[in-house]
Amino acid sequence: QVQLVESGGGLVQPGGSLRLSCAASGSIFSIYAMGWFRQAPGKQRELVALTSSGTTNYLDSVKGRFTISRDNAKNTVYLQMNSLKPEDTAVYYCNVHERSGFYWGQGTQVTVSS
Repeated sequence: QVQLVESGGGLVQPGGSLRLSCAASGSIFSIYAMGWFRQAPGKQRELVALTSSGTTNYLDSVKGRFTISRDNAKNTVYLQMNSLKPEDTAVYYCNVHERSGFYWGQGTQVTVSS
């Protein structure tokens, strides 16, 4: 089993920045991919950013504003979010694809509001 602990959410004004972190622990043998999803009220969960085998992919609406990075030594993935907009408001979930399966974090609330 793999456990994920997220941190870094909060309330920020439009144009501000936040950095999310997700640390994986437990029985980790090989992590294939790490990513961030988000779910706003009344909407489906969507993939925001993904890093796998040195490549990264982003939701079109966050390209140029969000950056995903990974520290393999710490089994941690980060999401740097800049120029935040009210439409970025959502619960953000970390997701890890490890050899044993897919795992989700508990979610962290990001609210962008003045």
